[in-house]
Amino acid sequence: MAKVLFIPVSVIGGLLAGLVGKKVFEQVWTMIDDEEPPEPEHRETNWPKLLIAMALEGAIFRAIKAVADHGARVGFYRATGAWPGEERPEPQEQAQA
Repeated sequence: MAKVLFIPVSVIGGLLAGLVGKKVFEQVWTMIDDEEPPEPEHRETNWPKLLIAMALEGAIFRAIKAVADHGARVGFYRATGAWPGEERPEPQEQAQA
């Protein structure tokens, strides 16, 4: 039941994290280059700069989303007493050589 109640919190948190991630990326990119970050739809773009921009944007977005999601889960737990997710990661199976 906690997972169902957590869905709206998760959606709103994800949207806010996306907005914050975009602003953080824009600020970081201004320290790297004077031009706006290249996008895949730009016809004249430098491949290395495009790949760096996309990797950096993805890393920033993912980190901010993870922090926002975990923070929302902690807040939900404190408010309701129910953790909306797993307690810990599942152990990985060891590959046989």
